Amino acid sequence: MASNIQAGANYDRLPLTSDDAPSTALYNAPPSPDPEITSFHTPQSQPAELGAVPLGAATPRFLGAALYDDPGNPQIRNSYASSHNTQPSGGSDYNGSTYALNDTLGATPLTHGPYTGSYRDDPNDPYASEQGGLPMSPLGRSQNRAMDEKQAAYAAPRTRSKRKVMILAILAALILLLLAVVIPVYFAIIRPNNNRSSSAEPGKSSNEAPKPSSTKTPVTAVVTGGDGSKITMEDGTTFIYKNPFGGYWYWDENDPFNNGARAQSWSPALNETFQYGIDQIRGVNIGGWLNTEPIHPYVYPLHSAPALFEPYLKNTQPAVDEWTLSLAMRADTANGGISQLETHYKTFITEKDFADIAGAGLNYIRLPLAYWAIEVRDDEPFLERTSWTYFLKAIQWARKYGLRINLDLHAVPGSQNGWNHSGRLGTINFLNGPMGYANAQRTLDYIRILAEFISQPQYKDVVTMFGILNEPQGSIVGQDALSRFYFEAYQIIRNAGGTGQGNGPFISIHDGFIPRNQWANVFPNADRITLDSHPYICFGGQSADPMSSYSTTPCTTWGSLVNTSMAAFGLTNAGEFSNAVTDCGLWLNGVNLGTRYEGTYPGSGASVGSCTTWTDWQNYDAPTIAAIKNFALASMDALQDYFFWTWKIGNSSVSGVVESPAWSYQLGLQQGWMPTDPRQAIGYCGNTSPWTPPLKAWQTGGTGAGNIPASVTSGLSWPPPVISNGGPIASLPAYTPTGTLITLPAPTFTPLSGSTPTATVNAGNGWANSADTSGMNVPAASCSYLDPWVGPTAAPPSPLCSGGAAPRRYEPRHPMITPGPSS
Repeated sequence: MASNIQAGANYDRLPLTSDDAPSTALYNAPPSPDPEITSFHTPQSQPAELGAVPLGAATPRFLGAALYDDPGNPQIRNSYASSHNTQPSGGSDYNGSTYALNDTLGATPLTHGPYTGSYRDDPNDPYASEQGGLPMSPLGRSQNRAMDEKQAAYAAPRTRSKRKVMILAILAALILLLLAVVIPVYFAIIRPNNNRSSSAEPGKSSNEAPKPSSTKTPVTAVVTGGDGSKITMEDGTTFIYKNPFGGYWYWDENDPFNNGARAQSWSPALNETFQYGIDQIRGVNIGGWLNTEPIHPYVYPLHSAPALFEPYLKNTQPAVDEWTLSLAMRADTANGGISQLETHYKTFITEKDFADIAGAGLNYIRLPLAYWAIEVRDDEPFLERTSWTYFLKAIQWARKYGLRINLDLHAVPGSQNGWNHSGRLGTINFLNGPMGYANAQRTLDYIRILAEFISQPQYKDVVTMFGILNEPQGSIVGQDALSRFYFEAYQIIRNAGGTGQGNGPFISIHDGFIPRNQWANVFPNADRITLDSHPYICFGGQSADPMSSYSTTPCTTWGSLVNTSMAAFGLTNAGEFSNAVTDCGLWLNGVNLGTRYEGTYPGSGASVGSCTTWTDWQNYDAPTIAAIKNFALASMDALQDYFFWTWKIGNSSVSGVVESPAWSYQLGLQQGWMPTDPRQAIGYCGNTSPWTPPLKAWQTGGTGAGNIPASVTSGLSWPPPVISNGGPIASLPAYTPTGTLITLPAPTFTPLSGSTPTATVNAGNGWANSADTSGMNVPAASCSYLDPWVGPTAAPPSPLCSGGAAPRRYEPRHPMITPGPSS
């Protein structure tokens, strides 16, 4: 324990409860023993440190002489051993003055979390617990011994005699009389003369020497705070930070890469190590922000901002994805054209959302980003690069509130699944069809560019996970081709992080809707890979059973599968899940495509019932709200490391309310069906067949990480020999790595007016590994190519290249990973 307690003094903590305990136990401080019971004994973790003391007694804690037994004979207070003397990281929900007086949280003591602003022994202090005060335990003959001790420890103020009071009163009267004479003389005579003297004409002397000019006080900004502190956003608006879990924000414009913030007391600060497999990922997606999604057919949840799409539903080509939305907006110059998308970026998600996410007890964000944050080509209508500016804001806000980011590449050239969130609804042109290989080459370039940026030391502790491809259709592209692509991306990312183990982000690979057990031995000993699955039950068979019937479904459906995967593959995360048990919700299955539940979705069969029962959240009764909350708790406990989809659902511009309530974490908090403390989920499923941490050392970057057997890597070579619906790789269009390298710009910071940065702010150049110098994959001048979005049935160009020349095939731009030390 770091402390400034005097060296050699035995110090025993007050009774505390663990911050890691379920929230139901957080508000029950253990009672202190009666000090007169000499037989009392409390187990200690290190009894020898207590020294020679009577059985059940410990050395004094922090008060000196106390009138405990005999007011006329002050004695040293006997202090009893704590029933819990382990300090949880980041503080406790029960804090005493001892901790505040020995604050070790940095250069600004007494400003973090529950320590702010007041002495900690007041039983009515609102910071003493999350329930508005921690009453003192009854001890001995007093019901509030702590207050008695304070009174005993500090002498009462001495009383003054009547004579002394009279003398002081006379002196005060004389001083007031003197001031009554001096002040009018100063303002009537002395000050005017001084003014006339100081305004003398140039060249004329003055009787007074010039006074030194006053020095401005340097501007001091508030750079950290906890629950109840005031936040001023960049547009000047303010809000009060609400975080009852001991989290604190940190932001200094002059030191913008400081990672001192903590989301909650139980979550590691950004400058501390997140122990995957031990520290739980409690996360939420920020969907529909930088990658807009109006709908998703079959297996993917809805839009997050329906009002963006509704104005263009009656177009000849309705806006059903970001491609058609971009075309519609570009034509709509009267309403701002494509710049409407930037307006959406500015307003849909703000800094306050990040603060609220930390205040909701969550510690991670999964942030979908599309490839057009980097570039567009040919006739692709997307708004190029602008979303990157707002991704940089996301990094800044996450850093400020102690949140970690899982960057998820949500849309790639040609589409990896044919669904609208991939940019364009329709066909799959990634590792599928005649342009499948070329689009994969281009995608690997974008993965490389993003990996180089987030592997820089300025960003690696915030963007700690990289989801390299969201929901590829494994059944179409095939697991072999997908595994080869994943392994090639893995090597690129590890190369971007530089040499040595533990560099670069955790790499999240989606299961491609292939059972998790089929991924267990595909990448043995791979350095920090996590398997991403999206467990949804709402897109299958529909049922009219009430919500209460689903209270343990996640436990029995998902729990054992996650435990098995954690042991066999390694870290397994649920990149998406929701509270939906039916497919009811605005555009959940596609724009104007209806629902399976009501029988209006093509091929869905008979109606099960009305969706109003599931979407009319304004009229949910208490049992319904409780049932939804139970389902959420079961999901969180079964999935263990998770990201709810999604934080916010935008209001419909038609109805003015959220039309898909099962998908909004924010609305659930407001209405009571999401837990205000996600730790309430711990143990909900009864710990059936639990997985026991920790992960294997190589799974978290330790001994053996990266030591993938040669027999495995030989079967994962890139490119694959055959592309689904495309044929042999040699017969397909391929790009050549001769293009100009793209790097992503870093953020800029403006020092606070009147202040000087303590050090030069270096935001990086966007490229972590300066040895990585190969060019971008671009079309070869002598070769022919099809539209990247052409579809899988088109025939490849013939001949591929003029003059009999063959296109340059993919050339690895990175060395093979050096095997790690053998375990």
